[in-house]
Amino acid sequence: MGIIIKPVISEKATSNSELLGQYSFYVDTKANKIQIKEAVEKTYGVSVVSVSTLVSAPKVKTRYTKTGFQTGKTNKLKKAIVSLAEGQEIELFG
Repeated sequence: MGIIIKPVISEKATSNSELLGQYSFYVDTKANKIQIKEAVEKTYGVSVVSVSTLVSAPKVKTRYTKTGFQTGKTNKLKKAIVSLAEGQEIELFG
């Protein structure tokens, strides 16, 4: 599997891409900023100025059932916010 998992499509991500030229992607949790930059440049053919990353911790839920306590959690996610050079854009809905 590659470094880029999928682009983030939300209201905030869409407005950032239109106004600021910043695009958001879910990426592999073990990828660093240099690898993310190279993957975006290779995949979309654009020049990346900067990369910011954030990691969201898994959410844990516990509930009581007849058989006892059941515990579950969501996956850990890493999101990268990529700023492109002036005048460049990525066509996500092409």
